[in-house]
Amino acid sequence: MHAARLATSPRLQRTLRTLADARGRWLSTRTILRRAQICAVNSCIAELRQNGARIDCVQRVCRDGRRRWHYRLIAAPEGFDG
Repeated sequence: MHAARLATSPRLQRTLRTLADARGRWLSTRTILRRAQICAVNSCIAELRQNGARIDCVQRVCRDGRRRWHYRLIAAPEGFDG
């Protein structure tokens, strides 16, 4: 996969800012979609990881059996001012 550069990608910058603003709390895919105004959360997370971000991910099963993915920022890439 070819990852966009964080320095030149507003999409990745919005996603990283959303995760950083959560201050270590877990955010659902839907929350990230809405706050960062992006479409493919999993792709953005993969690209952020390639840019040096450390991001945890867990899958949770709701009472109705549906699965939800949640993400949290562990460490931002070097040089991120967030």
